[in-house]
Amino acid sequence: MKSKILASLVLFTLTFTTNLFASEKDIYEFSWLDPDKEVFVLQNRKFRKANNFHLNLGGGITTSGAFVDATTIQGRAGYFFTEDYGFEIVYAKNSGKDNETSKGVSATVPGATTGFTPFRRITESYIGGLFLWSPFYSKINTFNSIVYMDWIFGLGYAQLKEKNNKLRFTQGQTAQGIETPETHTGIIWQAGLKFYIDESFSIRTDLTAVHYSAPNIATAGKSYKSNFDASASIGYSF
Repeated sequence: MKSKILASLVLFTLTFTTNLFASEKDIYEFSWLDPDKEVFVLQNRKFRKANNFHLNLGGGITTSGAFVDATTIQGRAGYFFTEDYGFEIVYAKNSGKDNETSKGVSATVPGATTGFTPFRRITESYIGGLFLWSPFYSKINTFNSIVYMDWIFGLGYAQLKEKNNKLRFTQGQTAQGIETPETHTGIIWQAGLKFYIDESFSIRTDLTAVHYSAPNIATAGKSYKSNFDASASIGYSF
């Protein structure tokens, strides 16, 4: 009898004594643990970049330029010193043409002899060297399979070649269809996601931008121009 009473008292104490009770909220906040102890959640990398060279080949579209439709083919070669830092050289061969907006603006206006001529630049190619920073590593669980991913950011210096129709504004109709080639230097940056297929192969998406200074057409002096390319590529690491 005494043992039953004692057992009942122990059960009552464990149930209603707040000092010993850890609620569901406390479990997630770990407030019931010794405050001097720390809890860490570790996430090990399955695929590593340190001391590895990589090559990428792919293509995409140019997202800048209101009067031009353009595509890009890109090649990349780089090396990571550590998991976070590396360098890369990128070369892009672009091709573009006047789009429907440009053709619409250039069309003859009713009652006028000629239409308006929009000024546009068409990027032909660029090459740049970038310092890479890859601070984030992610794992995504999709359809019961895990996709491993790196975030990669780059900043560097580039040379860009383009052609434009500026002579059309100084020589009139006689310069119709004549393109002026120009070369510029400027800042290049990129933001990309690298999705691992296995130890060697990966798929990578990038947004690459080149900012440069070029002469104005309507006014004196120079102003900053930009070329933005969105691309996807297949990569190989070794």
